Amino acid sequence: MSEIADAGRRKGRSLLDNPRLRAILVQSLLLIAIASLAWMLIGNVRTNLASRNIASGFGFFDVTAGFAISQTLIPYEESSTYGRAFVVGLLNTLLVSAIGIVLATVLGFAVGVARLSSNMLLSRLAGAYVEILRNLPLLFQILFWYLAVLGTLPGPRQSLSLAGEIFLNNRGVFVPKPLFAAGSGAVALAVVAGSALAIILAIWARRRRLATGKIIATGWITLALVLVPPAVTFVIMGAPLSFERPELKGFNFDGGLRVVPEFLALLFALVTYTAAYIAEIVRAGILAIPRGQTEAAYSLGLRRGLTLRLVVVPQAMRVIVPPLTSQYLNLIKNSSLAAAIGYPDFFYVFAGTTLNQTGQAIEIIAITMAVYLAISLVTSALMNWYNRRLALRER
Repeated sequence: MSEIADAGRRKGRSLLDNPRLRAILVQSLLLIAIASLAWMLIGNVRTNLASRNIASGFGFFDVTAGFAISQTLIPYEESSTYGRAFVVGLLNTLLVSAIGIVLATVLGFAVGVARLSSNMLLSRLAGAYVEILRNLPLLFQILFWYLAVLGTLPGPRQSLSLAGEIFLNNRGVFVPKPLFAAGSGAVALAVVAGSALAIILAIWARRRRLATGKIIATGWITLALVLVPPAVTFVIMGAPLSFERPELKGFNFDGGLRVVPEFLALLFALVTYTAAYIAEIVRAGILAIPRGQTEAAYSLGLRRGLTLRLVVVPQAMRVIVPPLTSQYLNLIKNSSLAAAIGYPDFFYVFAGTTLNQTGQAIEIIAITMAVYLAISLVTSALMNWYNRRLALRER
């Protein structure tokens, strides 16, 4: 009888001392506590909103916005809805972020390689660029470009001109606006088809090089595939493209395409600031490659430029990509500083003007958080996919 009791006690102790059971119990209690706290907060918010007669919900998206936006990628008027303003601001943020990422990457790689140059002057200049721009606040740099550089440009009547087609003044950059006629869709299709063929050719040439060791020169063929089909289609379709030139009328330019100075100031600041950090990431990635790799390439007769492009940088990318992702995310989030100079990005249009006019603070803040989170997650997913591709190539 005592043996049965001892077995029961041992069984009870094993259930209570089971780490898995204990972990499930603790996590369940924590989940219940969080859900209860969330329910209390939601109830409190709803009670406070009702006591102040503040409407909740997302019906404001269909209400007329009543304010203008200086730069729009899609048609927008003051009579458009807040939903339309939401899309306009989001597109402006995506535009400055995408262009900024590309330019910052190119500039950052150039400066990072220059820092390792044997030319002392070039190396010191690149080092000074990194140390100065990296240690100045980004907001200061945005205001510098906007007030001290673009703000000091001449007025429209004294605009700086490039070939009489492009004009730069304190109101922005005015460039010819492309006008697409019937048949332009066929030209665009030819561009896509030619680019697809060029990509297929590059993949085939790379696989053949890995399989046989023979390098196939595809440069001129790729260039022909990208340029010839669109050019032939363009001629056959009767040149379905014209340009509307900007013309000075009165005190400002009319026609053409205007790039507002707020966009330029924000873009310049984001690119130069982020490139300083990318340059250090690139330098660290290159220095992480054993020197024996470079010496082996030199012994095979490869020049310095080819060694860097074919041997060093491909291996350094494994070190560069993870921190590079963080800089891309920082650039996207830092674009919200556009509010300081009035550039109509998503944060300025939606979390600023729309919030002030509608008073829908909870909904707008939640949407703003969700949008930036979604953009960051998509960017991270793309960079993680690229990072996995690099790992597979090494195997």
